[in-house]
Amino acid sequence: MNLPSRNASLALPLIAAGTALLFWSSSFAAIAYGLRAFSPAELSLLRFGIASAFLALPVALGAIRLPPLRDWPAVAALALIGMTVYQLSLGYAMTRIPAGAAAVIIALAPGVTAALAALRLGETLTARMGVGLAVAFAGVVLVTLGSGHELRFEPMALLVLIAVFATSTYFVWQKPLLARTDPLGFTTASIFAGTLGLLPFGLHLPEKIAVASTAQLVSVSYLALGPTVFGYLCWNWALSRAPASTVSSFLYVQPLLAGLIAWLWLGQTLGALAIAGGVLAIGGVVLTIRGSRAAPPKTPALGERIACAGAR
Repeated sequence: MNLPSRNASLALPLIAAGTALLFWSSSFAAIAYGLRAFSPAELSLLRFGIASAFLALPVALGAIRLPPLRDWPAVAALALIGMTVYQLSLGYAMTRIPAGAAAVIIALAPGVTAALAALRLGETLTARMGVGLAVAFAGVVLVTLGSGHELRFEPMALLVLIAVFATSTYFVWQKPLLARTDPLGFTTASIFAGTLGLLPFGLHLPEKIAVASTAQLVSVSYLALGPTVFGYLCWNWALSRAPASTVSSFLYVQPLLAGLIAWLWLGQTLGALAIAGGVLAIGGVVLTIRGSRAAPPKTPALGERIACAGAR
């Protein structure tokens, strides 16, 4: 496989990952607004419930093919870890610790994902990729400091670490499943399972919905259709066609995108240090991607071997 062909093969997955990041970065303002009416668990349940209802009709009409029954236990387990546990851990942590501290901790996810991908999938982690991940992480710290967030860490920050390992596990362990199932079907099944995991927290949700404002309900609906349905679909599609370590490196750009969106939508300021950190984060991501392209393709990753077997 020559370098130009590898570059071309990465183009569409990276565009899909970037699209997912745009959706996810735009979710912070909507989440903050929704938390005025709902608890973190209630907000997550309503968000995933709306997403499930949206996807139920195309499933019933046969437009979406769900994974085979033999994969449902694995899909359900991954959804509970990567969606239910992630949403609950991060949501409750955000009510107790500064946003800046949470942003820095959650930025560990690409590094954890790269390490797990090397162990689980046999993906090559080159020195250039390691440097790129470190540079991008430094950029996230600068973005956080430049946005006026404090970096005070508290015991509740452990919940963010749980969220980091939950989302990294979800990203890596889904790749073998994506090699033999449609990303849309996998995403749909994951959202269904994630919703079921959140149902125990919906006891008081009907009365909360009754008193919520129209604007708050609209913001939750956007979270359901934008970041949840289309965000996860784009991300999972990218993961099905590119190394997990490369795709996850895009998460380093999220703080900058979130800051730019808050500046455009909410009029929040974005300091020079934050902009410089964003440029550094982007540079780190580019270095990571170039390191991935330069990795020797001698031994295919586990996910790639399964994909080849499934192609027969």
